[in-house]
This record gives sequence, structure tokens and C-alpha cells, in this order.
Amino acid sequence: MKRFYTFLILASFAISTTNVSAQDERYLDEIFDEVDVMENVIYSANATVLFLPIFGEAIQIPLTMDVYMPAGDTETNRPLVMVYHTGNFLPNVTNGGIAGTTKDSSVVEFCTRLARLGYVSASVDYRTGWNPLATTQPERALGLIQAAYRGIQDVRTANRYFRWQADMLGNMYGIDPDNITALGIGTGGYLSLAAATLDDYSEIITTTNPAGKFLLDLDMNGVPETPMVVPAYHGDINGEVTSVTPDGAFGLPAGDTTTYEHFVGYSSDLQLGINIGGALGDISWVDENTPPFLSIQSPFDIFAPYDDAVVIVPTTNDPVVQAQGSLEVARAQEALGNNDVWDGAVFDDPITQLAKDNSATAGHEYIEGLFPWIKPPNSLGIDEGTVVNWWDPNAPSPADGQGMGIPWNQLPHPTDPDNLTFHTQGLILNEGMSAEKSRANIDEMMAFLLPRMCVALELPCSANFTSSTEELLVDNTVVTVSPNPSVDMIRLNSDEMPMERVEIVSIDGKMMTVENNINNYNRTIDVSTYPSGNYIVKIYFEEGLVTKQIVKH
Repeated sequence: MKRFYTFLILASFAISTTNVSAQDERYLDEIFDEVDVMENVIYSANATVLFLPIFGEAIQIPLTMDVYMPAGDTETNRPLVMVYHTGNFLPNVTNGGIAGTTKDSSVVEFCTRLARLGYVSASVDYRTGWNPLATTQPERALGLIQAAYRGIQDVRTANRYFRWQADMLGNMYGIDPDNITALGIGTGGYLSLAAATLDDYSEIITTTNPAGKFLLDLDMNGVPETPMVVPAYHGDINGEVTSVTPDGAFGLPAGDTTTYEHFVGYSSDLQLGINIGGALGDISWVDENTPPFLSIQSPFDIFAPYDDAVVIVPTTNDPVVQAQGSLEVARAQEALGNNDVWDGAVFDDPITQLAKDNSATAGHEYIEGLFPWIKPPNSLGIDEGTVVNWWDPNAPSPADGQGMGIPWNQLPHPTDPDNLTFHTQGLILNEGMSAEKSRANIDEMMAFLLPRMCVALELPCSANFTSSTEELLVDNTVVTVSPNPSVDMIRLNSDEMPMERVEIVSIDGKMMTVENNINNYNRTIDVSTYPSGNYIVKIYFEEGLVTKQIVKH
């Protein structure tokens, strides 16, 4: 059964004191003023190759996250959004940029906004380390796919951590373990895409665009035959098996532990993926098991392909590997029906119209779930891409890394140390850098993402529901609602078919209750906290929809 949702951006208006303002919509509006943050939560400890040149082996390090929760919230079954920062799979400063940590301004902004909306969010760190200065393209591809593979393991381990703590530690974060989203920015977008699509290690070997891109030609016969990633050396795709190297291949010593298992047996799955400025290792990884995906990317991105092109590493500007971007992913998702969750959804707002206009400007059809990000080029004629970060030029660089605590506006940039600092280099792709500029961009992104997240995650957000005539069940006697009027509880009874979903909506459009996966002929719902007034009850069946009106005293 297709469902038709219309989301409207409404001006604030006054209503009866017995009702809740239409602007106070959880998951669509920031209804919480304060956010509680648990910093440096250790979710796993795994092996990094960052210090391989120093110690001669992989070293186990803790991996941490900052968890953001709405302060004073009484809900205990909240959707979780994991946010992954950018950074080119390299440490901050080493990556040639100011961003690349869990404290990035963009990451903190997204996590804080999501928590104020009623989500639980987490800024999650992941392992980094590869050699972008390798002299040949295959060597660079080797390092990058191995770094991405470790990142995928970390994303999936973080998913399992939350499900494990919900199961074993009393769900101290108050999450819905069946409702986890990954949102990636830049490099994090590569991770959110890969973690949502790469189901099996064999898919790394059997790429299609082009074939064999992650194979090495070790015997120099012109035919690549050796996988760049091998589970015996790099662990399984989920990070659920401790791996010890059998010999000294891949520059690792024999007997080196490269992966440590965590939370074995819990699901690593995502319910929704979000990509901001990233791309996918290979389009063949998108299959019928891929969850719905939202993407925001510039069609003119100079580093990550929007359609099908070679990835350029910002650190060196060298080519690494051919990949597929947001447009190709959106088309694959549409062809497979993976984004059908938005079928029939009508998003009546200026940002959706902008996405449609930008699609035409980019020379392709509008695909639901894809926001082509188009801004005027800066004064250098450069497309800046999806700008979401800002920084204080006088702030110190990390004292424990290559920056040695030197302020960003004094730290020489390796591309031109005599004339450029990290601050001035950063301005090349973020002209007029400011919090106001980036927050305005994030405003647009959130306006596109939030209503679509509500639909995909089946959250209790306000929506006007309409149905085609063949889907509306005219015989309303199929369901009885009692007592009506009601003070505290209502009971729904269906004699002929099991109910699938129930929504209760106030007359001003506020979603009061959503209950999914009912699969039962009876349902009792608590309405005791509702303000007095009239409400519409929508009961969904396999064959269609029944609506009832109730009165709450």
C-alpha cells in the first residue's frame, strides 16, 4: 500500500490554549532548549596502523564518541543518528585541513540540532591512516580501501555497541535499537554509504565500475589478481572476528593483531543513510538490501565524484580510484525500489523545489532523496562544495599532533609553507568563512532532510495524509473505537483484518501517536496526556486506510 504524505512549512499562528502550537513538532522543530553531552564514551578498542612506522606493528587504541541527548526528555525509545566527520581517513593536520575530529564545528552543530529536535545523536570517531603520498595510483588505492575498510568495521561496531548497551546495560541512552541512521560529512559520507551497502567482503573483489579496481597486479603480467583487502589480514567486514596476520604480507608483521572483535551477534544494520559530500567505492555495492538513502552533494564537486569519476585526495590532489557519487547512487536506489519509502510523499516546501530546480541545472531528472547542492563559485571561480565547517583562525591546532598547538593562522600549510597557513588555505574552499555562512547552509540541508527522515523512520511527525480512492476503505464499520468520547484510553477493534499501523492526529495537524508493526485485531492506546479536543484516528491495513474521529475530554 502506497502512503501519501504532504509536509507543509507553516507560519507560526496562535491557537486555542488547550492545544499545542503547530511549531512544537518533535523531529521537525527544535523543541528542546538544552542538550546533555556525554563526551569521550569508549565504544571499542581496535588496531590502528597509524604508528606502524614507529612500533613496527598495529597498536590497539580506544575509539570514542560524544553522545548528545535532549535535556529533560522523558522519551526512552528515541531514534539514533550517528554522525561521522570528514578528514580523508587521516588525522587532523596530517590531512591538510582544519577539520577531521569529533569536535568539528559541523559535527557539533548537526549533533546539537538533532538532539534539540528529540533525537539521540553521536559524533563517532573512527580509525584513520594510509599513505596519500604513495607514488603510484594502485598504491594509493590500496591504502585508501584498507582505511575505508577499517572505517566500515568501526561504523558497524558502533551500531552494535548501541544495540548491546540497550540489551545489556538497560538502554542508558534511551534509544530505539531498531532505528539507527548514519550521517556522514565528506569522508564520513563515504563511510555512511559503504557501511549501508557493502554486505559481503567478496563485493570488494567483484567491482563493476571499473572491474578489478581493488585488485593488485603483483606478478606484473598486466592482470590484477590479488585483493587489496583480505579478511585473514584485515578482519571481517563487520569487525566481529579477531584477526591475526598469518605472515608478513601487506607490510604487516606476522602474528600482528589487526582487528579486535566487539559485540558479536548484534545487528550491524542501518535503517537510513545520509551522505553529505561523499561517494561510494563501487556502485555494484548497492543492492536490494540497501536501506533508504539521502544525499546532498555538489554536482561540481572537485574532489568527490557526483556521478562516475576518479576520486581526488585533497591532501595531495592526486588521483586515487574511480568511484560513484550521489547521482549514481540515487539512480541505483530508485531502480531497485530501495527509496520507495518516499513514494507518494509530497514535500510542499521551497527546499524541495530548489532541489528540483538544481537537478535541472545539473542536467538530470529530479530523484527523490537527492539534493544537488549548487551555489555560485567563489571569486577564484572554484565550486566550494557542501560547506558546513567553520573555525577560529586564532585557535590552536591539536597540541598532540603535527600542529603542535600552533594557531591555524600561523601554522604553515604543506602545499605552500612560505605563503599559506592552514587558515588561508582553508579559505580557498570556504571564502568568507563564518559560523553564519555554514549554519545557513545547514539550515537548508536540515529543511531537506528532516521531513524525509520522519517518513523513512516512521516517526510521529505531523503530516497531512491523503489516499487514493482505491486505497481508502469506505466501510468504516470495519473498525470500532471505544469509548468515544474518552478520558484516558481508547480501544480499537477490527473484526475482519489485522491492523498494521495507527496514527492519531490533532485537528491542527500535530501527530500525537504513531504505532507501527501492530499486526493485531485489537489495540489499546493511552490518550490521557492529550489536550481536550477532537482528533483523527487513522488505521492502516494491508488493503487500505480507515479514518475515525474521536473526542478527548
